[in-house]
Amino acid sequence: MQIITLTLAPAYDIHCQCDTFCAQQENLAHILSHDAGGKGVNISRALTVFGVKNTAIVLVGRENGNPFLSAIEGEGIDNIPLTVDGRIRENITLHQAGYKETRISFPGFSASPEILDKVEDLVLALAEGLPTVVTLTGRLPEGIPMEKVKGMLLRFHEQDIRFVIDSRSFTLADLIEVKPYLIKPNEEEIVAYMHREVNTMEDALASARELHDTGITNVMISMGAQGAVLVSDTGAYVTKAPSIVPVSTIGAGDSSIAGFLAALSLGEREENALRYAVAFGSAACLTEGTSAPRAEVIRSFL
Repeated sequence: MQIITLTLAPAYDIHCQCDTFCAQQENLAHILSHDAGGKGVNISRALTVFGVKNTAIVLVGRENGNPFLSAIEGEGIDNIPLTVDGRIRENITLHQAGYKETRISFPGFSASPEILDKVEDLVLALAEGLPTVVTLTGRLPEGIPMEKVKGMLLRFHEQDIRFVIDSRSFTLADLIEVKPYLIKPNEEEIVAYMHREVNTMEDALASARELHDTGITNVMISMGAQGAVLVSDTGAYVTKAPSIVPVSTIGAGDSSIAGFLAALSLGEREENALRYAVAFGSAACLTEGTSAPRAEVIRSFL
């Protein structure tokens, strides 16, 4: 199975540590990491660390794209860049002992709708004659309309190309229209979709069943420390998460998707894909920032 990740709005992820943080005052912070990121890149990073071949198609801003490409190539991520005018956005995550992470995100480049035609042509060329799954994760950049994106995805259906969506740019109505192979809402996102509280694994299973009934092939809901649920064409499954003390939860959801796809690439069934997803996501919580989960930790959790 061929895996292609799309990152249409990449980011530099900058993680800082400070002893104290006070609004409206100068704060001294130390940089912990400065990573080339974006949800699709994070998926590719986790797959690459686990030895699963994949290709990352990435839009990069002309102003600061070269260091980004050097970084991901240095990690061994196979990539195809498409250059657009402007800058790749920066996300700053501030870590302070005893407090939740604080995040500041800057806007990035705008892209013309025509760039999506190049993305589609690349995917179709790579997928020719091969079983393929494409991930479309993260926000859409300014300038690319949702209707054009949905048109591309519907054409993927016609070519038997499966696709994964994990993006807040898509409404529930959009998801039901294009019917992805996999969606992975987290605790907050499933509440927004269902317009009701989803607190327990039983609540999550009920919600996943409802979404699966709309025609979405696999609905995986991550419930943080509780674990995750999956409803697919073969059944409904629950996997508990290992007991850990998280270092950072940034990128854990992306790693979960990587785990699901890694399992499928190894010929595993959906219920084992859920196990892999939880193992990858949990392992990602034990690394700083958006660093990839360590393969030995993933295997120990499996």
